[in-house]
Amino acid sequence: MIDDVALKDDTLMREFYDLERRSELHGRPHSPHWDFDEFLGAIRSPDSGERAEFFAAYDGDRMIGTAILFSFLLDNTEKAWAVVNVDVPERRRGVGRALVEHVEQLVRADGRTILMTASHLPFDDREDHGYRKFAEACGFELSNFEVSRHLALPVPDERIQEWLDDAAPAHEGYTIETFLGAVPDDLVDSLCLLLGQLAVDAPTGAVDFEEEAMTPQRYAEMIAATDAMGRTRYETVALTPDRQVVAQSTLALSQKDNTVVYQWGTFVHREHRGHRLGLATKAVNLRAVQAARDDLTLVTTQNAETNDYMVAINERMGFRPIEVHAEFVKRF
Repeated sequence: MIDDVALKDDTLMREFYDLERRSELHGRPHSPHWDFDEFLGAIRSPDSGERAEFFAAYDGDRMIGTAILFSFLLDNTEKAWAVVNVDVPERRRGVGRALVEHVEQLVRADGRTILMTASHLPFDDREDHGYRKFAEACGFELSNFEVSRHLALPVPDERIQEWLDDAAPAHEGYTIETFLGAVPDDLVDSLCLLLGQLAVDAPTGAVDFEEEAMTPQRYAEMIAATDAMGRTRYETVALTPDRQVVAQSTLALSQKDNTVVYQWGTFVHREHRGHRLGLATKAVNLRAVQAARDDLTLVTTQNAETNDYMVAINERMGFRPIEVHAEFVKRF
């Protein structure tokens, strides 16, 4: 049986989270994973740009699988994204396929024509891993490979300064500033414009995206969601002389004792590339989080394997590849 999941029921959401955690970390025990409070904060925070629906598969009264369906509302409205997990002992019983079919029915009924999903795969088994075979058996095709990378902390401050000194001559006239939480009101519009371009300019494999409608309302919701997760957001931006945001880098870290830092994005406006603003904003932001906490152990990031510019920056900074994030697409 597949049923809707009530987000307000803490006990039910705990069962949902525990199953998702077991499934996501199977074969990847050392991978960073959000805690329960972060999970609740994220899923219960509104986003005017997308609709999220939660489902669970049951054997009697026992939850054995979960699915989340994200449907875009303001842009790319022909697309949806699904996350499906089956509890490890319950696999190979048809639970995953039933959840996929349930989600597909909803996507079709909503008039959408593209369904996307993803799985983490080991580098040496990206072609034949069971998760990829399952996706392909369900009618999905490989769309894109992203690579998850980790940077061990702390990074010596003198090394960060070397990066900044190397980059500085290329971006004279720009200023770089770091903000905790939201940026000031006068920067929101240009930051939203920049963030909306990411879906178009970043490599996305076999799926083309239109520019994302990142409105000030959605930006405020994004900040509120970060707060609800119990995370602190560090936003470093590059500004033109008239204070327009043309590059950004975001790091988020738990306000608890979790020592992992999450790289949520780094992006440079298409008209301002070639000034080494990507390296500069990442380096300044890293310095800021290390100055705030001396117990941090790791930065985790993810970007397309074909994104040569960002791969080069990450390699320069010492990020090491950990696993492949395989993205799949099914068209109706």
